[in-house]
Amino acid sequence: MRRDTEVQRSRFDGPNSRAKPLRQIGSLALVAAALLLAAAAPVRPAYDLVIRNGRVLDGTGSPWVKADVAVTGGRFVKIGKVEGVGAREIDAAGDYVTPGWIDMMDQSGGVLPRNGRAENKVFEGVTTAIAGEGGSPVGSAKLDAWLTDLQKSGISLNFGTYYGAGQARVEVMGDAAGRPSLAQMQAMKDHVAEAMRAGAQGVATALIYPPDSFQTTDELVELTKVAGSYGGIYASHMRDESGDLLKAIGESIEIGERTGAQVEIFHFKAAYAPGWGKLAPQAGAMIEAARARSVNIAADMYVYTAGGTGLSITVPNWVYADGAEKGNERLKDPAVRARLKAEVEAGSEPGWSNLVRAAGGWDHVVLANAFNPKWDQYRYMSIAEIARAVGKDPADTAWDIVLDARPHRAMALFYLMSEPDIETALKWPWMAIGSDAGASLRPGEIDATGLPHPRAYGNFPRVIAEYVKERHVLTLEDAVRKMTAWPAARMKLYDRGVIREGLKADITIFSYDRIDDRATYQNPMAYPAGIDWVIVNGQVVTDHGGHTGAKPGEVLRGPGYRQPSAH
Repeated sequence: MRRDTEVQRSRFDGPNSRAKPLRQIGSLALVAAALLLAAAAPVRPAYDLVIRNGRVLDGTGSPWVKADVAVTGGRFVKIGKVEGVGAREIDAAGDYVTPGWIDMMDQSGGVLPRNGRAENKVFEGVTTAIAGEGGSPVGSAKLDAWLTDLQKSGISLNFGTYYGAGQARVEVMGDAAGRPSLAQMQAMKDHVAEAMRAGAQGVATALIYPPDSFQTTDELVELTKVAGSYGGIYASHMRDESGDLLKAIGESIEIGERTGAQVEIFHFKAAYAPGWGKLAPQAGAMIEAARARSVNIAADMYVYTAGGTGLSITVPNWVYADGAEKGNERLKDPAVRARLKAEVEAGSEPGWSNLVRAAGGWDHVVLANAFNPKWDQYRYMSIAEIARAVGKDPADTAWDIVLDARPHRAMALFYLMSEPDIETALKWPWMAIGSDAGASLRPGEIDATGLPHPRAYGNFPRVIAEYVKERHVLTLEDAVRKMTAWPAARMKLYDRGVIREGLKADITIFSYDRIDDRATYQNPMAYPAGIDWVIVNGQVVTDHGGHTGAKPGEVLRGPGYRQPSAH
């Protein structure tokens, strides 16, 4: 009232008392207009993206905290209470906000140039994929340009690749067996060096398959020394994952000890029914002992009891000693088949892991993709069942399927592992997660390997849905660590894998209550539920199961990229 009174009195004071009210009214009108304009003007965003109200798991294994997360320029810039607005705002109330998930054993290299959206990968929360078990998509001389072209074409997730030790061998010697000469060995080393300078993450092996299986430990040591000199990793699908698992792990440890290189065991498994409950703990103890004496070795795994690979793995490797073409001709010979059947019955032999025996027989080997309608009518039936249906011996049936698939690779599921062994391995602190699966060329179809396996669509959600929620094998914090900070550290991706200011903003946001891996062996291409947003380098790639079309992924070059030649 006092202020009002003073205003009223001022209207009649002094010689200009009639002009003052008019000036005051005009000033008030200008103030009101300015306020209206300010209200109508858009608020200038302080950030590119703000995620609010989520339960933030930073990836290190720490418990979640309630926090906002702000992103600008593809990096985390503020974590906590964020006052400014984002150009895009996400309300993650009730959801967990984690670093993007990292696939330590991907198979997408061949398909990403044709489908950079990689729907089945990003829909399961994967923001980074590391491929190359069988080698890089092109030879060492072309790898630099291939990676550059992949970046230009656009990808929705980050991607890196190894170069194959067997790839170097084929570039020099072809796919036949035999020991390299000194000159050939030097040429292989030169290919590895060239690939490392192009950006390979290291050198990888698939020692269960020819021609990789023809390589000796000494040859692998020489090639790994080259990769290691550039800071690269030795990664291996080992010679045996069944009865001789411990021997194969010993070889990997030996390569690490003799070279000083970091060692990664691809898709760890104790794939031998007679050894269930025994081999896995013994293998873990071997790796623990090696780590205790400073061997930098660890592993990754997928979380299914069935493995999957080419049905040709049921053929002893000596058949392919003169190359694939001659090997397939041998496989047609009834006399050769008679010998092979006896060898399959006898068990594994040097240079060949008998997965039929490891699985417990042909009843546990299931046709997944024959690439031929004659046989695909029996898809998801065991080889033993198909053999009965066509009136043939199971081995003959399998090898006929192999030959009739050419030029493709007939694929099968091998039920090799036990759930208790999976649980044992998951608990090891140095175990990461890898799918051994690729992106699909078209959404909802079989992945690039040609193998319809649920791991291509559900592996990462399954870690949480099955082994955190249902079985209580892992805590949520540790499950997330195994998919984020730990693999990022292993791959030397020190600017990823953790939600921390200044790091790259790869993010997976999911509902703990709704997360579910829906893919099964009978319906392997079903997308998961409960992953609400996936963000790569600060850009939203998926939104509640829909792909935004964004391709902000980056090609990840290894530590040797453009280093001067050391050889």
